[in-house]
Amino acid sequence: VEKLVAGRPEEKQVKEFVKRMQLLSEMARTSTEAEKEGVFTGAYAINPMNGEKVPIWIANYVLMDYGTGAIMAVPAHDQRDFDFARKYNIPIRVVIKGEDTPIDGSQLAEAYTGDGLMVNSGSFDGLSVEEGKAKITAYMKEHGIGEGTVNFRLRDWLISRQRYWGAPIPIIYCPQCGTVPVPEKDLPVLLPTDVEFRPSGESPLNYAEDFYKTSCPVCGGDARRETDTMDTFVCSSWYFDRYCSPHETELPFTREATDYWMAVDQYIGGVEHAILHLMYARFFTKFLYDIKMLSVQEPFTNLLTQGMVLKDGAKMSKSRGNVVSPEEIINAYGADTARLFILFASPPERDLEWSDQGVEGAYRFLNRVWRLVTNSIEALQSVNLPADYKELDPAAKALRFKTHATIKKVSEDIEERFNFNTAISAIMELTNAINAYRDQEEQDLCVLKEAIQTLLVLLCPFSPHITEELWSMMGNQTSIHLQSWPVYDPEALVQDEIEIVLQISGKVRDRIMVPAQASEDDLRAIALDNPKIKELTKAQNIAKIIIVPGKLVNVVVKH
Repeated sequence: VEKLVAGRPEEKQVKEFVKRMQLLSEMARTSTEAEKEGVFTGAYAINPMNGEKVPIWIANYVLMDYGTGAIMAVPAHDQRDFDFARKYNIPIRVVIKGEDTPIDGSQLAEAYTGDGLMVNSGSFDGLSVEEGKAKITAYMKEHGIGEGTVNFRLRDWLISRQRYWGAPIPIIYCPQCGTVPVPEKDLPVLLPTDVEFRPSGESPLNYAEDFYKTSCPVCGGDARRETDTMDTFVCSSWYFDRYCSPHETELPFTREATDYWMAVDQYIGGVEHAILHLMYARFFTKFLYDIKMLSVQEPFTNLLTQGMVLKDGAKMSKSRGNVVSPEEIINAYGADTARLFILFASPPERDLEWSDQGVEGAYRFLNRVWRLVTNSIEALQSVNLPADYKELDPAAKALRFKTHATIKKVSEDIEERFNFNTAISAIMELTNAINAYRDQEEQDLCVLKEAIQTLLVLLCPFSPHITEELWSMMGNQTSIHLQSWPVYDPEALVQDEIEIVLQISGKVRDRIMVPAQASEDDLRAIALDNPKIKELTKAQNIAKIIIVPGKLVNVVVKH
């Protein structure tokens, strides 16, 4: 910078700015909350792609370890650059055009960071962003202007903490020998148990003389032990390996145990763990693999990051006064209701908005299940389930289809997708189907008992207490939680008739039952012969008919 401004009118101003910035930490300068500041050097660079002069500014938010530390600002498409350019009246040129973004940079309210096509980019106009990046990089390399490189966002991370609770850093400071690592024979360094906690902001270990006063392992002289401890992520980056050998006293874990158990099949955690903790766990695992302590390079096979429970659109917090007491919910509605609502209200990876009405809805559903089962117990007590279900009337066959379709749906939602909300929705649909079947005069009690018992087993992971009670009331001698998970019968899913949706230009006009094996020609004829479709299309010209076998027929009309 000194060479750049030497002898220029801006020299004094630039040097003063640089000196002031040097007094601030990088974190303070580059914080998203920090004000963007800068000063013009009076110098210009030449854009090698088009020969244009580009003013050179010194700015406080540029990262020295990003690229070469000198960057080409793009104010139309980076919010920090945009804020800086607006503050200092630097021209803003749009080079990526979205569908609704102006081509004139002065009309932008904020930086456009979405996808689009390149504009104001010479021969690269009209390319997508990704295509443009690739072709510009190739052009620059071909003409000796520059070349592509990988920029890592990882930064050095300070792991020392001024707190008691953490792994001690095994370092000793000797006046004669300098910094000396604790010998392996003296590891692990254990935390003292008789520390004094003072409101000083310093680690309690600073006051624990029995801990920090030690001797140098090299010269034997008086020395001081490091009193900072490691960030707790160090301990939480390999706990899953320790789980494999929880009773091992000589080693952190054995290779035999980790060969058997690792890697973890399913990791479930809050989204706040999705970056740092999991990244550190990967670092540790790769290191342990390199030194032959593990046979796997990745600690976790699958990841599910769960959302938070919100109230009034915000994270629950005592300071906000939007905390819901689990005890109050359980006392009023029961633990099963609380569980069912939480699992039903939202997919696990999304935030859940707490709703008192939703809790009441879950409570009403469980009461419906209770009435359904208790009202059926007497009729079903002496019923034994048959080995097969050959001769069934259409209604019984339909209920058995619904029962086994629900088994298939719930099993897949739980085991493959963790979509507990849609699994519960399917269980609710089965409950409706069973209630509708019970209202009929003639009932096949075997089919009814199979459906109700299946309903309880499918529901028990979500509402374990009420299902256990109802299972026992039905005369079963063993716990519902010891039952085998239901397996659907493929034959029960074979239907003679299926429901087809009839649409006109995408709008549903009717639902009809058709033979399951109906061909596309049959479906076309059935749709055009349907009274509602006939009436609504008689004054229209039919452009085409779209058929999705087993689902719908869409008659598209010209307007």
